[in-house]
Amino acid sequence: MFEPQAVQTGGVGARVTKAGVEVRTKETITIGQKTTTARGTRYLTLEDFERQVAAGLLTVLEEQRDKEGTLKKVTVESRHCLESDTALVNRILGREVGGKQNILVMNDEAHHAYRIVREERDEEEDDLFGEDEEAEDFFKEATVWIDGLDRIQKLRDINFCLDLSATPYFLGRVGQQTNRPFPWVVSDFGLIDAIESGLVKIPQLAVRDTTGKEIPGYFNIWQWILPQLTPAERGGKKANPKPEAILKYAHHPIAMLGGLWEKEREEWATHRDDPRPPVFILVCKNTQIAKVLYEWLAEDKAPTGIPPAKLEGLRNNGCQYTIRVDSKVVHESDSGEAKNDEVRWMRFTLDTVGKTAWPTDRMGRPIYPEGFKELADKLGRPDHPPGRDVRCIVSVGMLTEGWDCNTVTHIVGLRPFMSQLLCEQVVGRGLRRVSYDVGPDGKLTEEVAKVFGVPFEVIPFKANPQGQPQPRVKRYHVHAISTKAQFEITFPRVEGYTQALRNKVTVDWATVPSLVLEPGRIPPEVEVKGLHVNNKGRLSLSGPGRVDDVTLREFREKRRVQELVFDLAKTLAVNYVAQKQCTIPPHKLFPQLAGIIQSYLDRKVEARPPADKKDLFLAPYYGWVVERLLEAIRPDISQGEAPEVPRYEATRGPGSTAEVDFWTSREVREVHKSHLNYVVADTKQWEQSAAYYLDRHDAVEAFVKNVGLGFAIPYLHNGQMHDYVPDFVVRLKIEPVSHLILETKGYDPLEEVKRAAAERWVAAVNADGTYGAWRYVVTKKVSDIPTLLGNLLP
Repeated sequence: MFEPQAVQTGGVGARVTKAGVEVRTKETITIGQKTTTARGTRYLTLEDFERQVAAGLLTVLEEQRDKEGTLKKVTVESRHCLESDTALVNRILGREVGGKQNILVMNDEAHHAYRIVREERDEEEDDLFGEDEEAEDFFKEATVWIDGLDRIQKLRDINFCLDLSATPYFLGRVGQQTNRPFPWVVSDFGLIDAIESGLVKIPQLAVRDTTGKEIPGYFNIWQWILPQLTPAERGGKKANPKPEAILKYAHHPIAMLGGLWEKEREEWATHRDDPRPPVFILVCKNTQIAKVLYEWLAEDKAPTGIPPAKLEGLRNNGCQYTIRVDSKVVHESDSGEAKNDEVRWMRFTLDTVGKTAWPTDRMGRPIYPEGFKELADKLGRPDHPPGRDVRCIVSVGMLTEGWDCNTVTHIVGLRPFMSQLLCEQVVGRGLRRVSYDVGPDGKLTEEVAKVFGVPFEVIPFKANPQGQPQPRVKRYHVHAISTKAQFEITFPRVEGYTQALRNKVTVDWATVPSLVLEPGRIPPEVEVKGLHVNNKGRLSLSGPGRVDDVTLREFREKRRVQELVFDLAKTLAVNYVAQKQCTIPPHKLFPQLAGIIQSYLDRKVEARPPADKKDLFLAPYYGWVVERLLEAIRPDISQGEAPEVPRYEATRGPGSTAEVDFWTSREVREVHKSHLNYVVADTKQWEQSAAYYLDRHDAVEAFVKNVGLGFAIPYLHNGQMHDYVPDFVVRLKIEPVSHLILETKGYDPLEEVKRAAAERWVAAVNADGTYGAWRYVVTKKVSDIPTLLGNLLP
């Protein structure tokens, strides 16, 4: 704190001097790109560090430099002049309280006023907050408040604290008490009581869907999506999932509620005197997901592999119908630290969502919030409430406590929810009633808010990471044996394909994988109901309140199959025209693709009720259709087109069994007709039995189990390239040189996709002719292998 001293004789003011209590602390500072604090570590830019040292604020005790002599870390002693307890208490209590003792304190939003016990982070803290800065601000604010109360107690005594909170839970970093109710609760009028009394809307959550699972997929969208992502999409243990991957699976639930929202907006415009639109809220884990989602909804910028949203009521066509609100905007505007005019304007927009006009004084003049009129004039914007026309809010974090928009009707959560508190905070944004007028029966009419992805569960169980040590496992060295070089097998390394398209394309329908719209995997309809739980704490269909169906009916009603055909043909045409070897004019290519797509929809797509073929408008189905056809469409050789040929790896030559050298703890078997010393099995019996038949059959000249060999067939699925690794590569006793790719397969949901990829690989390699003739065979029964091999002999 800094205070000027009294004016001296002659009217000359004394110099500014430091006041307060001087505190010396020892800390380690990291020299970084910006000045900030994150994860309990303090960062300073080199410029800020040198400035504070020169000002005497920091005393350097030790330096750490890299090999080039660049300063990386410093251990310093810092001096801070903190406000004394007496000065703080006098400033906070002010003239109204004066020097009175035994203070009564009323803590509003009291779940923020608790003592943080542990300094270390919780494992789920990232999921709890989504953004580093949000977590740091949260814990800092809670500490500041309770420290202030401690200092008042020390000097004046706090006679009694009355805590008021809609969510009286310990929030975090308090050990075993996390997410437990305050033990001093004496009066509880909880959310269920408020719902049953009609004071708030009824939140309807998913209770049952077409998957038949105990917990419906859209009850917790985040946990439903994550297991379906590939490792690359998931981003690793410490990284965040890719926004496009989240949106790919979130498209279905967003379309379901989006269709209902559009229907409700039309009904409100037709049958209500209230001109306000219903509001759709989407709560995201981080700014990356929020940005992609906002651009998809508001600006019609679909990420690669994701079809357009087609929710026209949410597009910003000359009017700001959809807004994106980040945690920093809320924090800066709440704390009065807004750094620019746009942040301040966004705060006014957020606060006026659902408001058509400003309140007026007795003369009918509008009463503007402080600073609004000046800001509107400065930015040249109209002076009506800026949030008047907002229909959709894409947010990071929980918006802000006390936000009182009462026209929220639909909510989607695209983030982890690790506590009951977060669930109640998010759903609470949609619970304020539109009207408190009673019906003819003298009771409040029912109002509902439909919610997907916000699970009302208390605490996920944490498994004990400690377990019994595993016994030492025997390991085997698998390698090529020089004395068995006659069994060496070589193979091409194919990384892609080249097509020289000029006029005609075609499809071999026998090899095109089908697509099943499976309700057991992606639910096209959900039953939602108000909060009524069974004795296990799960949402239940029993109890009072109506059960509503949420389906894709509203979304489908505005779509036609012909529109789908044209959309898919456009997407495919763009992909093909972008290829250097493609010389087909788009106006000739498009009708061919449209015909192929129509045939695919008729012949290869099965929509199992209650799914519908119009669901192909939605990701991930839309992307899967594009992928299957991109892999299946070929130059029409019968019309004079050049065949598709492989694109071999440029950095490596052909693969060979001679390169195999690795260790494994899996089951192994010795065989004769292999260049390797062992066959490594991935099954308990199936592949071992297959190796026995191959090793003994007269049609087999050599074979190898495809483990550690590096033989893979590329294929496209779920927006990413994958490697299909077949079980065996066999060289047959046939002239000229002929190879067999053998797959012994049980159930595999991607069997048709992999089969089509293998058939494409074989056709392209055979068309090139450099590596001889190749075939691909799948057998469902190992006992069929001898017959299969016998049929291949001349």
